[in-house]
Amino acid sequence: MSGGRIPVIGIMGGIGSGKSQVAALLAEHGCLVADADEMAREALESESVRAALSERWGAGVFTPTGSVDRQAVAHHVFNDAAERQWLEAIIHPLVEASRSSLFSTAKDGTPALVIDAPLLLEAGLADQCDAILYVDTPEKIRLERLQRTRGWNPDELKRREAAQIPLDEKRSMAHHVLRNDGEVEDLARSVEDYLDSLINDHSSQPDD
Repeated sequence: MSGGRIPVIGIMGGIGSGKSQVAALLAEHGCLVADADEMAREALESESVRAALSERWGAGVFTPTGSVDRQAVAHHVFNDAAERQWLEAIIHPLVEASRSSLFSTAKDGTPALVIDAPLLLEAGLADQCDAILYVDTPEKIRLERLQRTRGWNPDELKRREAAQIPLDEKRSMAHHVLRNDGEVEDLARSVEDYLDSLINDHSSQPDD
């Protein structure tokens, strides 16, 4: 890492592991967070993407009010790898542009820039990160969260994660593993300790 610029943290982990929760805690410490999910939702509703969806999949991927039906889109992409790759080829550049625009607004003193992206490795974002943080949460806890917040069953979780790089591989590629299986206060302390350590390491590096 160069000591003359703001370090970039990439967050990854299993679905329901609490990646966004970790990102929010980092934001509380002044980090600038790029939420890939939110940016992807915005990209889906853009005129160019809506036109492409309509041409490829028809009116069935829109709700009666005219917005994009994300569940209908998910049905297409999680059942066909070619369709997923087609959509990602459209969405990823738009998300990348939004993230670059956001990061360009970072003020002096910002401790870190954070990429909160479920498909960090799949989207080829690892090279943009100075540090990769893996949020490690037991499957039982993740499933309980997903059942409560999204109504998913175990088969749905397995189906979704089967379309991603295996978690063991993601974990092995991380620079730091953060356990998220206890109280919120424990997670908050772990995030604060991690950020302090990253900033100290970064500041000790010579400028390029």
